[in-house]
Amino acid sequence: MPAHWRGDTPTFQNLKLVEKQMSKLRNCFLVICASVLMSYSNADELKPFISDGCSDFPDGTLTQKDLWLECCTAHDFTYWKGGSRHQRIDADNDLHECVSRVGEEVIALIMLAGVRVGGTPFFPTKYRWGYGWSYPKFYGELSEAEIEQVENVTRSSE
Repeated sequence: MPAHWRGDTPTFQNLKLVEKQMSKLRNCFLVICASVLMSYSNADELKPFISDGCSDFPDGTLTQKDLWLECCTAHDFTYWKGGSRHQRIDADNDLHECVSRVGEEVIALIMLAGVRVGGTPFFPTKYRWGYGWSYPKFYGELSEAEIEQVENVTRSSE
């Protein structure tokens, strides 16, 4: 232990050292905050919608190769946009219901488990929640500007 830290009584020397360290920490904190704020202030541009079907899962059965492909495409569109955690749960439940309607309840449950685990926005995968936006794009309601981008991209692709 340094000599100026020994003893119970604070000295002018150790108070100056603490003040210097606190100043360095404050400056680091301010730089980090400024970086974060600048990254949020730069508007992210939504990429065009693409769907890979059912990602790493078959699009249908051996005899009906595209049986639930429409379900996956609709699910992909919602994942592409992103949004709140609740909206993701709704999208995953919609996928489950859609695949169930085509008569594949067991497949629907397997797919539901897969998207709940694999679709998290926290990993930079091609099928993550909010994949139309630059990574990271976590849970959260879309802003009006983001909704406008979704509408513009959707209109231009029709």
